Amino acid sequence: MITNSVFVYGTLRKGASNHFRMDGSEWVGKGIVEGSIYQIDSNPNLVFPALKLDAGGRVLGEVYRVSDAQLKALDDFEGISERYEEPYEYRRLMTAVEMESGDKAYAWVWEWNSCLEGAKILSEGDWLLYEPNPS
Repeated sequence: MITNSVFVYGTLRKGASNHFRMDGSEWVGKGIVEGSIYQIDSNPNLVFPALKLDAGGRVLGEVYRVSDAQLKALDDFEGISERYEEPYEYRRLMTAVEMESGDKAYAWVWEWNSCLEGAKILSEGDWLLYEPNPS
């Protein structure tokens, strides 16, 4: 049963490297959250986005409805599960989303929960402009 709404802003978006993880979800639409997006370079072969919810900017993304099982799998992908040690790099929070239609929705989002020292802020708020190896 599909019951959870999620806002994805990075590699899970359409056209990005991990969008395949959204297979089986239900597309709701494009949206924007208040926040800032950063590029994290953990090593030369691993670059990924990090969102901080704040009033500093606007981050583009997409809203999907997912099942409980898919939400759990996405948590695991984001490093939030018993396989990882706390504190986790991300945390899942409920946030308001301004939909492209003008409606307001609420969805789960994975917010960066670690240090941003050395991270590059992406002022356009759109990860797809920066992802080094999109599919």
